[in-house]
Amino acid sequence: MKMMYAATPEQEHYMQYLLNYFYTDVFPYYFDDEQIRQFEEWGILSLDHEHVAYNGTMKEAFQIISTLQSLITVIEYMGEHGECDQYEWLFARNQNILARHGITFPFRAKQFIHKRAMPCSMYVPAVNQWVM
Repeated sequence: MKMMYAATPEQEHYMQYLLNYFYTDVFPYYFDDEQIRQFEEWGILSLDHEHVAYNGTMKEAFQIISTLQSLITVIEYMGEHGECDQYEWLFARNQNILARHGITFPFRAKQFIHKRAMPCSMYVPAVNQWVM
């Protein structure tokens, strides 16, 4: 018999936060709204599709969380500095970890080199609640 620990609700919530972070704070700087909408339809970075092999264990949650955090860090660094050669292996490694869990992330590191300065996107969260 093997004991497995379930992921905590906080871990589940944080995973969803990181997945949402890609759509609100990463993708708008590199893709237009139509492309991002297609990513949603295709189930990119989604835990809700039938091919996802995430069973809700604590080990899987830690792996997915650390992988998403690493990808965010690498992408943000590449976008700011415009270089990806030394981090391409880390990008691919984390992409493979997501693939093992059935989470789709079909991008190349080079797609995140040129970051837009001011994205105009419906996916970017509002700065405040006031309408001017």
